[in-house]
Order: sequence, then C-alpha cells, then structure tokens
Amino acid sequence: MKDLTSSNIDRQNILNNSLVINNLRDYFGVPGMLFLDEYKYTKQQISEFYQIDTVTIERYLENNEKELKHNGYIVLKGKNLKEFKLQFGPILNISSKTSQLGVFNFRSFLNLGMLLVESAMAKALRSKILDIVIDTLNEKSGGSTKFINQRDEDFLNTILREPHYRKEFTQALNLYLDLGNFKYSTYTSKIYECIFNENAIEYKKILNLSENENVRDTTYAEILKLIASFEIGLAHEMKEKFNKLNRKLTKSEMDNLIFNFSNHPLFKPLIEDARIKMASRDYGFRKIFHDNLQNYISSVSKSDFDRFLGEKSKALEDRIDENIDVFKRLKNR
Repeated sequence: MKDLTSSNIDRQNILNNSLVINNLRDYFGVPGMLFLDEYKYTKQQISEFYQIDTVTIERYLENNEKELKHNGYIVLKGKNLKEFKLQFGPILNISSKTSQLGVFNFRSFLNLGMLLVESAMAKALRSKILDIVIDTLNEKSGGSTKFINQRDEDFLNTILREPHYRKEFTQALNLYLDLGNFKYSTYTSKIYECIFNENAIEYKKILNLSENENVRDTTYAEILKLIASFEIGLAHEMKEKFNKLNRKLTKSEMDNLIFNFSNHPLFKPLIEDARIKMASRDYGFRKIFHDNLQNYISSVSKSDFDRFLGEKSKALEDRIDENIDVFKRLKNR
C-alpha cells in the first residue's frame, strides 16, 4: 500500500470498506453530533482534533473538494442548516447570521486525516488506520487473501459449472486442432493473455501459487464466466472452421482464429470489465500489483467489500457444508 497522502485509490479502498470504518469508529470514538442519521463534525471540531487551523482545512477542501464531498462532506443550507442550528447552535456558538455551514461525517473526517501532511495527529491516525485495515482483512480471510475470491456467494456455482465448458474446449482442441498434447496448456495460456495481458505462468508467479495450485481456484466468479465464454465460443468456432475446411486446423490457423475471436467487439466491454475487476480487487484485497494491468486499477467498490468481507461472504468450506444435500442429489442422478 502506498502513502495514503498521495494515493487516492488506497484512501478510497479504506473508505469503501464498511467493516474497517465501523472498527475505526469504535477505536477512535470521536464524539460528534447526530444529524441526518450520521454523526457530524464542524471545521472547528476537526481543527481541534488534528491540531491545525481552520485555514488549513479550507485549503484542503479547496484542493480536494470532489473527493471529500464524495466521502460525505456537505455544506448545510436552508432547512437543514436551520434544523442544525436549533439542535446544536447554542452548544457550538453558531452565529444567527450564518447562511451556510460545512460539516464532515466520519468518513470525510477520516478522509481529511489521510490527506493532511501538516498534522502529527493525522500521521498517527494513518498509522493506526493501516493496522486496523490489516487486522480486519486477516480476521475475515483467516490470515490469507489468496482465496478471498471464494468468499463470494457466486463462486461455488460458477466453479461447479466451469468444468463442463472446459471439457468442451479441450475436446475441441483434440478433435479440430492438428497439434501435439502441448496444445492444451498453450491455448489455455493464450486465453489468459487475451483477457489479462499475462499468461497463466505469469499469473501464478504474481499470486505466488505453488505448482499444484490451480489458477482458477483464485479467480473471481465473473472472470471465470468470461473464461468459460471464451472456451465454449472458441470450441464452436473451431468446429465451424473444421467443417468448412474438412480437415483439422493448423497452428497458424488456430492462432489467427483466437486473435480474431478475442478482438470481436462483443468481448471488448467484457474484457475491459474483467481487467478492471481483477487489477482492482487483487490490489485492494491481495495487495498484488499486475504490471500489465496497472492502467485498469481503481478503488474497490463498497458492494465488493460487502461481497467478499461482509455478512453474505463465507469460506468455501462453509458453503459446501450448507449445500452438501444438493451435491448428494446431483451425484445420485
């Protein structure tokens, strides 16, 4: 993780993680004013906590307005300001002439602390934030994020269907491609290159997978579905080409087919989405950086944090135990 003061993605990854925010709120216990269903903090309260002047806060608001507003900083006006004055005006000594008032919620309060370079208190806060982020992630993932993809409720159903599509592809390679047995690993790797700009060997190295660990066991459900689409689609195209030529494809013909297939406009938005998801999630959850996908890294969404770390997320073993009766019925068919 980079220095929080200089990395918007790292700041947002923390602020989008509701588990971390709740743990930080409990730890810091900063008293605020409950208003509009959230605790609010005035600039004066913020300045006292971070031991800076309000002029510094104004400067950060001006330079980081979009980010701070995105994370909950608001300017109270009209009816909302009137109600705020009624509740807290006497306590805060708000002038009756005040026509607007900027207030922070807890997320934007933390956000400012991640940005401030002048405050020793903010520096200490950033250090503790990173400790709590690591502790929270370790607690939910059992100390390892290598298989955090499997905590998604969609993963189990996807990985169970995946062998069917994989089998169609390997059968097509056997029936329609005139090449030795190395073709199975070669064209599996080429599919990874088409989608991720890195082959299976590179991917295993980046994730530090052992020789007997399967790449697909670490792959997110949506990306597994895209790989399956590639495989079953290529199987169809190979069969069509085989029937047209009335012979098996050569290696150059297969290479040309997979190139044209991967560049079809249909796949462009799907590949873009897969690259963003893998690059961003691996960076946000696994602290893994894909050099070839660096331009696709963005912050992990709140919904993704809930999906992989929230109440609906579970270890794969727990999901299997919950569905064991279903598996037995399928086996007996």
